[in-house]
Amino acid sequence: MSEITLTAEVGRPLGSSATRRLRREGKIPGVVYGHGHDPVPVAIERSALRVALNGESGTNQLLELDTGADKLLVLAKVLQRHPVRGTLQHVDFQITSRDETVTVEVAINLIGDAVEVRHADGAIDQQLFSVSVSARPGAIPTSLDLDISGMVPGDVLRVSDLPLPDGVVADTEAEAAIAIAHVGRTSGSITAEGDEGAEGDAEASEES
Repeated sequence: MSEITLTAEVGRPLGSSATRRLRREGKIPGVVYGHGHDPVPVAIERSALRVALNGESGTNQLLELDTGADKLLVLAKVLQRHPVRGTLQHVDFQITSRDETVTVEVAINLIGDAVEVRHADGAIDQQLFSVSVSARPGAIPTSLDLDISGMVPGDVLRVSDLPLPDGVVADTEAEAAIAIAHVGRTSGSITAEGDEGAEGDAEASEES
């Protein structure tokens, strides 16, 4: 994964009024920390940050913050949003390096067509939409695909079934369910009626 470079203004004024002024100017306040560095308040252009974090890698995009005096390799670890509007309000950036292992959340995509489930008028219920993984920053996958094509009603695919790239380890519990194949209501009612009919035939045979 290649990094995206963003200009980070250091020495931004602190306090609520100063923060609101920054946002009105189209900037997002943040703080950079990690690797023994004292926390450094920064400001990033909102539009540039939005573009960087809305790409294929999402919030796991590797970023290079150019402070003028230094260039820091970071990941956006905590994004604070407005509780009503959902707009980005503040970002915590964690300093990293290409050689260290980091823990991030990666989205799970269900792919394929569960033909047997569909023919049984069933449905696939996705339980987990992301999984926690550990990897070096350059090895973080943009997403993880899980093929549901072979599922039949009653099947469960778990975290342990995820195909992980080399160098990526899942931290989420291996037995956690990702996808469950449910039987359709129609199929279930037909089976029940069939069972009752069979029992009735057996009782009639015994009485005769």
